[in-house]
Amino acid sequence: MAAQQEMLSGDNVTECKVDEQFINYLYAITYAIILVPGLIGNVLALWVFYAYMKETKRAVIFMINLAIADLLQVLSLPLRIFYYLNKSWPFGRFMCMFCFYLKYVNMYASIVFLVCISVRRFLYLIYPFRFTDRKRMFDVYVSVAGWIVVCVSCLPFPLMRIGNNATSSENKCFADLPLRDIGIANSVLAVTFAELFGFVSPLAVVVYCSWRTVMLLKEPHSASHDLGEKKKALKMILTCAFVFLLCFAPYHLSFPLDFLAKANKIQSCAHRKAIMTLHPVALCLASMNCCLDPVIYYFTTDEFKRRLSRQDIVDCTELEIFSNTL
Repeated sequence: MAAQQEMLSGDNVTECKVDEQFINYLYAITYAIILVPGLIGNVLALWVFYAYMKETKRAVIFMINLAIADLLQVLSLPLRIFYYLNKSWPFGRFMCMFCFYLKYVNMYASIVFLVCISVRRFLYLIYPFRFTDRKRMFDVYVSVAGWIVVCVSCLPFPLMRIGNNATSSENKCFADLPLRDIGIANSVLAVTFAELFGFVSPLAVVVYCSWRTVMLLKEPHSASHDLGEKKKALKMILTCAFVFLLCFAPYHLSFPLDFLAKANKIQSCAHRKAIMTLHPVALCLASMNCCLDPVIYYFTTDEFKRRLSRQDIVDCTELEIFSNTL
């Protein structure tokens, strides 16, 4: 009788397992699609913003930091693609944990700097004559503080994946790492903290900036900016909100459920299987921000579009050659 129950229990575990081959190919294909455009787009963005940082005023410091965050993740994608195609990690435990940690640092750094871009663009619209070099240094301080908060706040993600049985997971990495059991109370507390401060609060700020900018558009006699400038500001803020919702909303909606499913706190096999199948899709959407963020720069920033024009590149090249001859 005991043997029969053990067999039934084993069958139940097998039935609750997700299609690992589908998940592996999903990750590998998504990361392969992101790799080249993400690398080119963010390197190009850093070149443009660094070269012309003194001429631009509107959130350029935050855009540079956003591009750096995206580029850090893009550089780790080849290792991720290798793992999901081979299901083996030969690069050591430290590199595994670092790449795993880097994923969440990128995601929450992107959230922070998307919010900062929206707020800075909104404030510039309201107070156009208050932007000075002092304000630019304030943006630098905010960026440094943002990196510190994100890096510290993301430490629990790798720490939660350090399992008690290290030998069984020696060649595993990323989603295959064992999850430490910290109890249901601590789990709920950790998830609530991550959802509230990592998604809900930033979303509220972006929505507020969008709403206030729309309200300003309904005030044609406002002396702060003309109608065209207001529309540009609204386009940038709404684009940030679009990327924010598309990339990060699905992940943060599925994250609490996936956490509970992997901790075996959800009893229904069908529900656990559905959650652990949909969550990787949401995680892939979150990774797409590496490609979508450069789109924000190009379509919402006149300076960026102008710098990439053929004539401007030719002028820059000629200026550099002339400078080298002096």
